[in-house]
Formats: sequence, structure tokens, C-alpha cells
Amino acid sequence: MYQFSYAEIMEDGVADAKDRERQALERSIELLVAARDAGAYSRHTIEAVYYTRRVWIRLIEDLKQPENELGSELRANLISIAIWILKECERIRKRQSTNYQGIIDVTTIIKDGLK
Repeated sequence: MYQFSYAEIMEDGVADAKDRERQALERSIELLVAARDAGAYSRHTIEAVYYTRRVWIRLIEDLKQPENELGSELRANLISIAIWILKECERIRKRQSTNYQGIIDVTTIIKDGLK
């Protein structure tokens, strides 16, 4: 019988977590694209903003955990990006902005960095 080492199990766990994060960010992008393409404030906008906020709030919570293995500077930078995205989502929700593309672009860069 083959036994997995702790390092292999942890690496699989990290890979699975990155894959889930990548999928969540991809879904956020899909919803934001639909909202952008729908034009005026719509059901797509509400769904995109709500989902995107949940994803980034969860990522902030994860980044703040002491167990998070990313360097402190990278974590701080990602939290700053997340705060900007949350502020942009709030501006869209309040109909003060239509900056879907900015959020899409930044989220795509972060998603692509999870490889």
C-alpha cells in the first residue's frame, strides 16, 4: 500500500485551495462581464456585485489568518487590492460607477497568478 507523505497531502490541499479560489474568481469575472454587457443597472449587476463582494471578503479573511503562508507584503498588497474592489463594487451598487472592466481586469490578473 502506498502511503502519502504529509508534504504531498499538504501540497494537494494547497493545489485544491488554489483551484477553488481560481474557480470563484472566474465565476466573479463571468458575472461581472454579464453585468457589464447588460448595460444599465440590472439583475445581473446585483448578482455580480453580491457574488464578487462575498469572494473578496472571504479572500481578505483568509489573508488575515496567521496560518496563511504568503509573505506579509504580498498579503498586504492583496488586501489593498481587495479593498479597492470592494469599494468599486459599492460604487457600482450605489449607481455611482460602471467600472466593471476595472474589476474584471484586476480580478483576471489575480486569478492568473494563482497557477
